Amino acid sequence: MTEWGTRAAAPAALAFFALLGVLMTRQSTPVALWSAAGIVAAALALAKWAPSGWRLAAGLVIPIAGLVVLGHEQSSNLSWMGLCVIAAWAALTSALPVALTTLVVLLAGPVGEWAIHPSEPGWGAWVIGTAFTTIACVFARRLRLTVVELNRTRAELAERSRAEERSRIAGEVHDVIGHALTVSLLHIGSARLALDDEPEEARASLVEAERLARQSLEEVRATVGLMRTDDPVRMAPLPDARDITDLVDSFRRAGAAVELKVEGDLSSLGSTRGLAAYRIVQEALTNAARHAAGEPVAVCVIAGKVDVTVTVRNGGTPDPAATPGSGLDGMRERAESVGGRLTGGPVPQGWLVEAVLPS
Repeated sequence: MTEWGTRAAAPAALAFFALLGVLMTRQSTPVALWSAAGIVAAALALAKWAPSGWRLAAGLVIPIAGLVVLGHEQSSNLSWMGLCVIAAWAALTSALPVALTTLVVLLAGPVGEWAIHPSEPGWGAWVIGTAFTTIACVFARRLRLTVVELNRTRAELAERSRAEERSRIAGEVHDVIGHALTVSLLHIGSARLALDDEPEEARASLVEAERLARQSLEEVRATVGLMRTDDPVRMAPLPDARDITDLVDSFRRAGAAVELKVEGDLSSLGSTRGLAAYRIVQEALTNAARHAAGEPVAVCVIAGKVDVTVTVRNGGTPDPAATPGSGLDGMRERAESVGGRLTGGPVPQGWLVEAVLPS
């Protein structure tokens, strides 16, 4: 039962047992009626103005006193069941110290009656029942709070997972579109320069730009499709490390001077790490073509038994004021996401990006 449900049910339960106590009590009718009225009024007031905490514990003294009056000298009076109701009320809505303090006050009633009227056989049952109710409800409250905390944590994890997935998809789209635009612009620039003197070369450059744009569009569709389905049959295959050769060739066809060196079996990376290696090379080449156009670029991929090293070095004089951009951060995050590491920055001979990925 929730805390709100306890606050609503407790006064009703106390009123019920107070009525039974009036019918079964040995006290005079006016005393019994006033005691029952005090129990109900105090319970309703506490439910509204002191739903939990020490104010609730202090206010419950009035209903407890009324129950003791109704059940005085008579352990068979069901008004004593109200003690269990009060114990549950305090334990389900308040912290452990409040619940234990309320239990001590509650036990004073039946223990005192037991000491004064030991011949009555039911006092021990009320002591045990009240204590058991407190213990059970304390554990129930802790369980409820644990469930609430678990649900909150689950919601936070789900939101974090969605944010990470959005970031990953954004990185994929960024890499694909950045590569497509950069290489397509190289082809279009070549076509513009050759349009008058070498129309066939210009036509070939435009055809290659068109082919690359279509290929990139398919990659974007495949990447966005990851958000729509988990069925691998319906998803277009994404590139991996074995496609790095084709990637380098696309830059070469656009006029970039790119040297490629591959050692070892790139299929050992698998699809996830292979895609990371491919995207790192793709982003590094795109940055080189964008910021150091015309400078030679050397790509080296060495697949070892333990890890795979990917290096991309471009020539030119590094800008001393250059600062790492989002592309470098994206490559570093991509490498770390598969358990690797990446460093990048200016070197005396140009710019160097180096990634080490586990095999």
